[in-house]
Amino acid sequence: MLLWTLFIGTVLLFLALDLGLFHKNAEIISNKNAAKWTLIWVSVSLCFSGSIYLLYQTDAVNNPEKYSPLEASLKYMTGYVVELSLSADNIFVIAVIFSAFKIAQKHQHRILFWGIIGAIVFRGILIFFGTLLVHQFEWITYLFGAFLVFTAFKMLVKKDEESFDPKKSTVYKLIGKFIPISHAANQNQFFIIDQGKRLATPLFIALVVIEVMDVVFALDSVPAILSITADPFLVFSSNIFAILGLRSLYFFLANMLTKFAYLEYSIIAILSFIGLKMLVKDFLPIAEWLSLLIIVLSLGIGIFTSMHKAKSNV
Repeated sequence: MLLWTLFIGTVLLFLALDLGLFHKNAEIISNKNAAKWTLIWVSVSLCFSGSIYLLYQTDAVNNPEKYSPLEASLKYMTGYVVELSLSADNIFVIAVIFSAFKIAQKHQHRILFWGIIGAIVFRGILIFFGTLLVHQFEWITYLFGAFLVFTAFKMLVKKDEESFDPKKSTVYKLIGKFIPISHAANQNQFFIIDQGKRLATPLFIALVVIEVMDVVFALDSVPAILSITADPFLVFSSNIFAILGLRSLYFFLANMLTKFAYLEYSIIAILSFIGLKMLVKDFLPIAEWLSLLIIVLSLGIGIFTSMHKAKSNV
């Protein structure tokens, strides 16, 4: 419990410094600033694998799977890369939500900050019950594997014209039934008082829709990480570090999403590989270093191919 408390406390301290010191005023995040913070978060996340190695070398952390320090570090790294790669679709949906509700760029960081807080809570709950199920019912890993393969197949065959409209979503309609909604797009608060009535602003609506969509995406990403390890600390830490870097990654990639035309195929390949790995784990075990290599290669090929296509179209 001490380790978990220290880890969560450190994460909350970073977030408090982020909003209270570095981004206390509403501002537009430049590409240069986003790139700098993306590099910082990725570096911190990768360096944390060294902490994982040291922790699993001692009795400082509960080690239910009896991993060696190297195994624990590799599984953390694999989980982190998987979660980061699956965030690509999340970034696209966030961009659609901000556009639909006409959220000014200077207010987007604040929404994502509170979105991260909510994501940590909801991911923690999903991870807790997910690891509990895996430890109690080992057969559920086959169910997770089949679900990931099905998700990959659904992504492959979906029609291009299928799109997500936040204003037509069930979440938006439900909020409107309980709280009157202000459509003033230039508000910088989550709620305003108008003629004695409390109204929810587009900022609040965007925040709630983003939170709900994150839970939807977590239904894919949490089983994917649970296929790598059922160790709660490795699953939670890799997931949270990927989420913490999502904000800066969003501002860095949001304007370049159209250039990564083939990145979705990388995600499909990664989900398919992880799902199949879960289904054949008892018959054809795959070494963790090989899994990490395949995932990184899939992601790299998608990025390289997309950039090459974008360059050739110029």
